[in-house]
Amino acid sequence: MNKAPVSYNYIEDYLNKIRSKGGFFFTYHELIQAFGVTPEAIDQALHRLKSRNFIAQVKKGYYVILTPVYSAQGMLPPNLFIDDLMKSLGKQYYIGLLSAAALYGASHQQPLEYFVVTERPSIRSIKKGKLVINFLIKKEWPVNSIMKNKSEAGYINVSSPELTALDLFYYSNVISSNRAFTILQELQEEMKPTDLGKIAFDYPQTSAIQRLGYILEKKLNKVKLAAPLYKAISARKSYYVPLSPAKNKKGATDSRWKIIINTEMEGDL
Repeated sequence: MNKAPVSYNYIEDYLNKIRSKGGFFFTYHELIQAFGVTPEAIDQALHRLKSRNFIAQVKKGYYVILTPVYSAQGMLPPNLFIDDLMKSLGKQYYIGLLSAAALYGASHQQPLEYFVVTERPSIRSIKKGKLVINFLIKKEWPVNSIMKNKSEAGYINVSSPELTALDLFYYSNVISSNRAFTILQELQEEMKPTDLGKIAFDYPQTSAIQRLGYILEKKLNKVKLAAPLYKAISARKSYYVPLSPAKNKKGATDSRWKIIINTEMEGDL
């Protein structure tokens, strides 16, 4: 059976069907398979749709369908397409750090960047206009601390409040200590000692547990939240670590958490 010839309207009708089913995402390969025509014909159709702000390219071969609300911005919020994108790439993932914290209401300032934790091999950051999607690598996969969060496009994977807090102090090359502290001031309200203890037991980055525990106990006076973290590091070998890895590793020390206090925590709240 011959497939219908490709035309501008035919492509648009196809994409409208995707939208009618609640989808926002499609791939170049998907169009080639659907219409069975030359890449040149697909390229021309996509060019026309992009010029109308009907679609936007996320990365090579991956596109989103722009609704009228987001047409002027030229891109969709990542929550609407990130799950489809990561499935197309065949990658495990979860929304983390500031992006996860924002979903829990812990965002004093709306972050301009989007953070996705995934597995190796690494993925290049996506920069499209004002949108920046950062992909961070994690070797050990915390399957029991990844939640399902409902979005307009379906469900997305999000780190639990407890995993989010630990990651904030693990990816210290991405998030500054003061910024992490500001987020933690709000995120702590969503955290539970029992859940924090469960994840801390398996969390491999001991230094992140030390930093989080020290701040919860000594700076935020959250003794009950800090207790399971202290229990976790007491069961493993630990060394003195700087509170801020980005600063000079000199300062007073806290022997309980083995922290070198080389910075003062200053939140924006």
